[in-house]
Amino acid sequence: MNDLGTPGEAFSDDLILAGIGRFLDELDPPPDDLVQRVQFALALEDLDVEVARWERLDNLAGVRGGGTGTITFTVSDLTVMINLTKIGKLHRIDGWLVPAGQYGVEVRVAEHGTSSTTADEGGRFVLDNVPRGTTQILVHLGDVSCRRTVVTPTVVL
Repeated sequence: MNDLGTPGEAFSDDLILAGIGRFLDELDPPPDDLVQRVQFALALEDLDVEVARWERLDNLAGVRGGGTGTITFTVSDLTVMINLTKIGKLHRIDGWLVPAGQYGVEVRVAEHGTSSTTADEGGRFVLDNVPRGTTQILVHLGDVSCRRTVVTPTVVL
């Protein structure tokens, strides 16, 4: 007997779900690095963070793409706008924070560690030589006694 049963036979739920599972595995399998991406996103040492949401994504945002592009993230009272520029195998991230302020900015790239900078009084920051990979940006607001951290969703540069 094959997996499809015989003509006129009622299919069990288990048989139908198994068939759908095989179909999805063949036509739309999960990305090979899905587990790595999830582990990367969960690996933040300080779990007391606010997660920003995508505000706008244009078609050249650098997410599995090339060239330059802009991504905007928002969370309650903070907007993070970044412009990605691909330079060889690396990226340059030019960013702006609203409201402006001298906030700590950190970029995390899976398997490449982190690099940090401080936004200027106008909220502008630059991160050079950012390698390709699964990436998040963290913005640290306030001083050590009342620090608040905002993290962007992961993007793949």
